[in-house]
Amino acid sequence: MTGKAQLFGLAFLVCTLLFCGCNSFGKARKAKVSQVDEVELTLTERKKAKLLKQIDRKFENPDAHFELGRLYQADGLWTRAEYHYNVTLSFDPAYRAAQAAMVKVLLDSGDTAKAKLSAEIYMNQVAGSAAGSLQLALAFQRHHLDEYALTCYQQALRLAPNSAKINRQIGYYYLGRDDRVRAKDYLTRSFQLNSNQPDVAGELGRLGVEVKIPRKMQKRTRKLDKIVEKSDRELREIE
Repeated sequence: MTGKAQLFGLAFLVCTLLFCGCNSFGKARKAKVSQVDEVELTLTERKKAKLLKQIDRKFENPDAHFELGRLYQADGLWTRAEYHYNVTLSFDPAYRAAQAAMVKVLLDSGDTAKAKLSAEIYMNQVAGSAAGSLQLALAFQRHHLDEYALTCYQQALRLAPNSAKINRQIGYYYLGRDDRVRAKDYLTRSFQLNSNQPDVAGELGRLGVEVKIPRKMQKRTRKLDKIVEKSDRELREIE
C-alpha cells in the first residue's frame, strides 16, 4: 500500500506541476497579446494626435484630413471619417482617393443610396478626362469597389482607346472574375500596344495565347501608364 501511495502522490505532483505550467503559459500569452494590442492602439492614437496637431496648425490641409479620416474609418467611426473626407474634398475637389474612400465609408455605414449618388457625381466629374477616370478607377479598386472601378476604366478607355495600361487593368478585372474570354481580349490588346509587359505576357501564355511582337505603343498614352504604375507601387506599400 505504501508503494501505491507513493506512486499516486508522485503522479498527483506531476499533474499539478503541468497544470500550473499550462496556466502560467496561458496567462503569459494573454498578457503578451494584450501588450501587442496596447502598442497598436498607442501607435494609432499617436498618429491621430499628430494629424490633429497638423490640422490645428493648418486646417486647410487636405492630406491630414484624409489620413485622419482613414484612421477613423478603420476604427469604424463612420461619421468622423465622413466629416474629414468632406473637409478634404472641400479643399481639394479632385482628391480621387478621398472620393473613393467617401463612397466606401458611406457603404460601410449602411447609407447605400448616398454612396451610389456620391459615386455617380464623382464619375461624372471625370467623364471628360481619361487621366481623371483612370485615377478614380484605381482609387475605387483599392477599396474593392470593383463595379465602380470598371465603369471608370471603361470611361477612360473610351477617351483613350490606345492606352495599354487601361486595357491591362480591364483585362485583370475580368480575369479576377474568371471571365477568360473578355480577359484575353483586353490583355491581348494591351500587349499589342506595349510589348514591354512581362506580367501581361505571362497571363496571355496561361490563357493559351501565342505572344507576338506588337506595334509600338503610342507616346500619348504614357501619362496614363505612369498613373497605373504609381498606383501599383502605392498598393504594394499598403500590402
